Amino acid sequence: MAHRTSTRRTFLKSAAAGGAALAAPAFLRARGTNEKLRIAAIGVGGRGGANLGGVASELVTALCDVDSNAVEKAAGAHRQAKKYTDFRKLYDHATDFDAVVVSTCEHTHAFATLAALHLGKHVYCEKPLTHNIWEARVIREAAAKTKLATQMGTQIHATDNYRRVVELVQTGAIGPVREVHVWVSRAWGLQSPQDAKKNGDIVSVADRPNEAAVPPAGLDWDLWLGPAPHRPFNPVYVPGPKWYRWWAFGNGTMSDLGSHWNDLPFWALKLRAPVSVEASGPAPHPEIAPASMQAAYEFPARGDMPPVRMTWYQGANKPAALTEKKIPGWGNGVLFVGDKGMLLADYGKHLLLPEKQYEDFKRPDPFIPKSAGHYAEWIEACKTGSPTTCNFEYAGWLTESNHLGNVAFRAGKKLEWDAAAMKATNCPEADAFIHREYRAGWKLV
Repeated sequence: MAHRTSTRRTFLKSAAAGGAALAAPAFLRARGTNEKLRIAAIGVGGRGGANLGGVASELVTALCDVDSNAVEKAAGAHRQAKKYTDFRKLYDHATDFDAVVVSTCEHTHAFATLAALHLGKHVYCEKPLTHNIWEARVIREAAAKTKLATQMGTQIHATDNYRRVVELVQTGAIGPVREVHVWVSRAWGLQSPQDAKKNGDIVSVADRPNEAAVPPAGLDWDLWLGPAPHRPFNPVYVPGPKWYRWWAFGNGTMSDLGSHWNDLPFWALKLRAPVSVEASGPAPHPEIAPASMQAAYEFPARGDMPPVRMTWYQGANKPAALTEKKIPGWGNGVLFVGDKGMLLADYGKHLLLPEKQYEDFKRPDPFIPKSAGHYAEWIEACKTGSPTTCNFEYAGWLTESNHLGNVAFRAGKKLEWDAAAMKATNCPEADAFIHREYRAGWKLV
């Protein structure tokens, strides 16, 4: 591990030296809005490959991935880019780029992102923003001290459908909203092999394997683990998104799809931090996130909006209104329950309910501008300082809330949440799930 520690020292020196850059925001240092933004991509396989496509209009000057095969593949389309395996070494050459796209696995998001912020680089980070609540707070507060363009990868936020739903809720189409239900059919997590096959899971139930396997050629397993506790390589973790069902690396369906589906009520209802959350489901597994569970949040009043209860359901868990066929049987959805009616939405469509009541309803004139596109928003913001809609201030609170549902599930207790103190005041055992110790050689702050 000596070479890792040495690299880390260099990494810290580089990040510290770059701190002076914060005095001059990167968009002011750009060479002009018509010139290409120089981008470093960290994580370029799978989801990272898709994100590379999203910023392909710009100049990718650096490619980094713990799998050298992914780097070589990406280099075919970006021949001018320097190639790296360790993002800490990439940051030793910070003058080569203006902005960073982070598409690593969830457990290293915060490490790649915070270093970029310290160096005065704009950041696009794939969802979820971080691996836990404490990391989300660190990233949000660090970003708030800069004038950098930040964006979390919640692409659906840029759609017209979400905008129209937000406008309907905020103009009172269904009256004050005191209840909202969010459900997703995905059931990737701890389940029987039979249910895994039925639900399309990528790997069935298993405890942590003890046997070691040889990593695929090109994969640096030690770097892939990063700050996570050491364990031998096994194909139950990679390739593909198998890793995110394991608590050591991800947080299951909640942190992944919660970034997209809970985004809509967060935006429409101007949510931030809940005051309590309770979860239910199977007995928590020490290694693997659940396939099916639900979590109920209580949010306080916001301005003229009343307190609201938001319930999340995943896998087999569904809201009563759906199972009792009181609403259309959509496989995934968000149901806003207002004093005057209901609003049902998914990614691409929405309905005011009961439909007969709203036959002659006049919709409000659109007041949320059309998005230039999720990636285009961020690129424009990097060049001009214009706002982004899923910046780290917004995404940080959303990420904290999503993680809090899993914390309540793992703690097995209703949590009374003090957001300012980042503490469950009635449940000290929840602390272990809010923040964790990192492997030797890795330190976030």
